[in-house]
Amino acid sequence: MSILKRLLFVLVLFSLSPKLYAQVEDEFSSALDSARNKEDNKKDSVVFTAKYVRYTNLATLKRLTRTYALDTSHVNFQYYNKQNLPWNPTINLGSYGLASRDLLFNPNKSIGFQSGYHALERYLVTSDSVQYFRARARFSELYAVGFFFDDQVFKARLAQNINPHLNIGAEYHATNTDGYYNNQAYSDRKGAVFAWYESPSKRYNLVSNLTFNTLDATENGSILNDTVFRDTSDNTSPSRYPVKLNGTQANRPFNKWKDMALFLRQSYYLGRIDTVNGNGPDGEIHPTNVVAHNSSIRQQKFIFFKNQADLYNAFPSDSLVRVDDTTKITSITNDFTYSFFLRGRNLKNEAKVELGFQNDLIWYSDSLMNNFYQNSMVKGSIGYKFSDKVDLNFAANQIVLGRNFGDFLYEAYADVHLSDVIGKLRIGAYSQNKSPEMIFQNANLSYHNWREEDLNLDKIKTQNLSFSYSNSKIGFSGKAEYFLINNYTYFRELENPSNDILFARQIKPTQAGNLNLLKLTVGQNFKFRKFHLDNMVVYQKSDAMDVLATPELYTFHSLYYANILYNVMDFRIGMDVKFNTPFKTPSYAINAGQFYNDNVGIEFSTYPIVDFWLTANIDRVNLFLSYNFANQHIYPNGYYTVRRYPMNPAFLRFGVSWKFYD
Repeated sequence: MSILKRLLFVLVLFSLSPKLYAQVEDEFSSALDSARNKEDNKKDSVVFTAKYVRYTNLATLKRLTRTYALDTSHVNFQYYNKQNLPWNPTINLGSYGLASRDLLFNPNKSIGFQSGYHALERYLVTSDSVQYFRARARFSELYAVGFFFDDQVFKARLAQNINPHLNIGAEYHATNTDGYYNNQAYSDRKGAVFAWYESPSKRYNLVSNLTFNTLDATENGSILNDTVFRDTSDNTSPSRYPVKLNGTQANRPFNKWKDMALFLRQSYYLGRIDTVNGNGPDGEIHPTNVVAHNSSIRQQKFIFFKNQADLYNAFPSDSLVRVDDTTKITSITNDFTYSFFLRGRNLKNEAKVELGFQNDLIWYSDSLMNNFYQNSMVKGSIGYKFSDKVDLNFAANQIVLGRNFGDFLYEAYADVHLSDVIGKLRIGAYSQNKSPEMIFQNANLSYHNWREEDLNLDKIKTQNLSFSYSNSKIGFSGKAEYFLINNYTYFRELENPSNDILFARQIKPTQAGNLNLLKLTVGQNFKFRKFHLDNMVVYQKSDAMDVLATPELYTFHSLYYANILYNVMDFRIGMDVKFNTPFKTPSYAINAGQFYNDNVGIEFSTYPIVDFWLTANIDRVNLFLSYNFANQHIYPNGYYTVRRYPMNPAFLRFGVSWKFYD
């Protein structure tokens, strides 16, 4: 961490050096003769800004060639931790980077082979998340959080056009966190190298990226003191509480993910192409026929290690001292698509048809198994857009051959733009038939073992209806969702009515019967002069709330003041309050990396959590200062979201980012 601090200090000095040099130069400029002064002090006719750098992404390039302006604002800049995004909150083990699970119900709409490991996936850099740039000026960005605080988060990104048709770039992320209680350290080293080539004719596009991730989360098995928050007079530092897994250095217990992937997409536009905004930086290319091929190879490793006796029952009963479980998955995917668009010259009305075929080759191995699987999927979609008022779409994905034969996802939606005053609405529905993820079907782990032939799990069937409405004029958004789920699959602790230690913390995959869920999400933002109040309320009601392990009500409110100081600093200063009702909190199976419903079914008390923050923008610099869980100094003394794992205490954070265009 000391090296990181020094590096950031040097970068700050370099960012200030041009201004220092300019001051010195001004002092000596009077001594120059008039000709030399005129020559040396000429200003460049072009001052590069963010408008000379634009980006796109894979989802956009699958439909057309379009770029977007860089986001240079400081809005939501303070939410650096993906566990604590207020619009998508989690339950977690209490420190940055450690295992987490969505607090609210968010269905997984993927089909086919999936590993089932999700605890650390919020921090992965994936091929789908990479951005591709079109940069008239070289673009670079530095981002840092922490400095002298517990979380040290550093990011760097660079993109440059080699010529008008080829852009290359890279991004690198490095994180080191100490956590609050013993053995809560987390670190990651991850990033991507990427390139985008667009032919002079604008018909051929080639995008590629190489992503790499190493996520390392230390496991402490939770603290030994289950009543840590009951004694309000106890001022002991969190780092001084003993934990169940206290191994250090070579014996440090951890879950580690290694994820590396190479992705390549080629597409060619046939027939007529339509342009919008000409050849300007925001120009768009709308094709009429597209043939494309996506190819990728990815290797994932999920590793758990410990080398100490389990003296405090953090694991199921066993005499194991050293555990080194590794699950390895290698996959090769090839995806072929053809798209046809029929539109008028004014581009307002458009019909589209897309056909595709995808083949997945999967090699799976663990301590006992070495298996090969494959899936072949046909895909198709049709759509019709009438002006900017109505957009109708239907898509179908069906696995027709392979391990997950019979999986499908059929989806339809209609977007209706009523008017700028009345607002927009979307009506949607989907039907999904999905195989249980691999971890539910086969596990050959030191503490957990089951085979799919013994479980006979059925496919998970989901029916969904949704309706959403938004009106930006009045700051309102709302969504109603209904789910009917058959064979919802989850982990639960083995029944143990006699409290036999041999069965404690033993988990198994379980399927529920028919499950109904209604989810209502409402957002309303108010503004009075320079004061803002943003609100989000989520209500969830199911006939199986204990199975879903999710709260009935979640609310988030943000009150802030926004202004521009001396025409130099654009800033916001405010406070956030979030709250959820009590629910049966799950436990965490350490070596499996899975959350499960235990036999105790504790409903922890929940409280409003208050954060204070400041965000600001000065020229090319964004910064934030936040103080989280500030109400700990009043009430409560602490809280839980996962059984036995206390959440973080009050803490201060500072972050800054610089963008450079040259």
